[in-house]
Amino acid sequence: MEFLANSLLELVTQTATNLPPDVRAAMSLAAEAETPGTQAAQALDIILSNIDMAVEDEGPVCQDTGMPTFVVHTPVGVNQLRIRKAILEAVAEATRRGKLRPNSVDSITGKNSGNNLGEETPVVHFEQWEEDEIEIRLILKGGGCENKNIQYSVPCNLDHLGRADRNLEGVRKCLLHAVWQAQGQGCAPGVLGVCIGGDRAHGYELAKEQLFRTLDDVNPNPELAKLEAEILREANKLGVGTMGFGGKTSLIGCKIRAANRLPASFFVSVAYECWAFRRLGVRLDAASGAITRWLYRDPLRKVERMARGEGFPLTGREVVLEPPLTEAQMRALKVGDVVLINGEMFTGRDNVHSYLMKNPPPVDLNGAALYHCGPVMLKEGERWKTKAAGPTTSIREEPYQGEVIKRYGVRAVIGKGGMGPKTLAALKETGAVYLNGIGGAAQYYARTVEEVLGVYLMEFGIPEAMWRLRVKGFAAIVTMDAHGNSLHADVERESGKALEAATA
Repeated sequence: MEFLANSLLELVTQTATNLPPDVRAAMSLAAEAETPGTQAAQALDIILSNIDMAVEDEGPVCQDTGMPTFVVHTPVGVNQLRIRKAILEAVAEATRRGKLRPNSVDSITGKNSGNNLGEETPVVHFEQWEEDEIEIRLILKGGGCENKNIQYSVPCNLDHLGRADRNLEGVRKCLLHAVWQAQGQGCAPGVLGVCIGGDRAHGYELAKEQLFRTLDDVNPNPELAKLEAEILREANKLGVGTMGFGGKTSLIGCKIRAANRLPASFFVSVAYECWAFRRLGVRLDAASGAITRWLYRDPLRKVERMARGEGFPLTGREVVLEPPLTEAQMRALKVGDVVLINGEMFTGRDNVHSYLMKNPPPVDLNGAALYHCGPVMLKEGERWKTKAAGPTTSIREEPYQGEVIKRYGVRAVIGKGGMGPKTLAALKETGAVYLNGIGGAAQYYARTVEEVLGVYLMEFGIPEAMWRLRVKGFAAIVTMDAHGNSLHADVERESGKALEAATA
């Protein structure tokens, strides 16, 4: 097994940095179908450019490289303990090289292990089979889309849809609701992995397993094949759209299986996956550990460029902002405006916001732009290098954000997926805005970082620390303004109406 370690490291690296061809094809179709000049089209332009950048630099497609989940099939007699040890070593090495973000956090102490290893991290499932080779499949599913997983116990009542019963029509309602509830927080357009039946735990496991299917396959069960096509068609009429901006593509795939259940239970389990759908696999020689074949991709085939132009075409109507920002500047902005930030900004996500509720900030946040971001950072000598830096889901900071804005004078909050009424009220009261970045566009935003000027609260770990960055040309869209307007609330309301129409 002399080649096992290198084979696994290559699998992890390619999975994190190079989207499989079926996902690329689906995203190209989404871009072609979108109305030019819309916010959804602008977002897709950035996404396509980001996919190219990740391949060029062999950098993470999205900064949230998720919980690595391996599914391993081995011939009878192969030492699975040795394979598990090699997987752990490959994950730690990929983290050290900046291909994975350190994401393993102790649930008791809150301490980040720093190498993606810890209790039950990474996740490894072993099965034996009667083939001669080893097969290892890997999926990297980030926290933003993981948080939009959902499980229904039917019969149940659903917003805009009424009662979902214990039949395929009830399942259809659940799946359309799953797309609607994700909005932009799950980095739409997304993919649904679904299990009908099973128990609560196994249903979720089987739902996630469906994400190992290719987007262009056909379910061997005719009824489920029909349901998959129907969900894909109807979900794309809801108007959630890319990043929850509205638009023509909310879903790029739906994969469903059924499992027997208890008479008392009927679960519909949904694993929601984002557009940055990272899953690959390899076949390995059982004696040497060398890669004999790639799954999902052909390494000999040239990776085609995705971007249709320069990535984010400038119109000249963009508003250039240079922090520190003023109330007057923010009140002059309105929903739909595109801004370009030049100058300093600070990152801050879950631990930083919790800290700021009890402690003064380590920096002056008056007039600041606060970025919901957990970057991938590598230290090169005495300086830090930003390897990936896209936005994280903002709604997690809703319990804190309004108070942070009012206490410390923050003028711009940057994230993805929008925020709730408390934050919207604080924006209006103080004269601040919420700027929506493009979720998953980790390489695109990393290239806007000219310099890492400092880091604070490093005891929280790299993703949760407060990073002081100098950026140039950082593009985002105003989706919540200082006048009480929210694109997110508008899209949720209008897509809710479309959801109601789906049952008419």
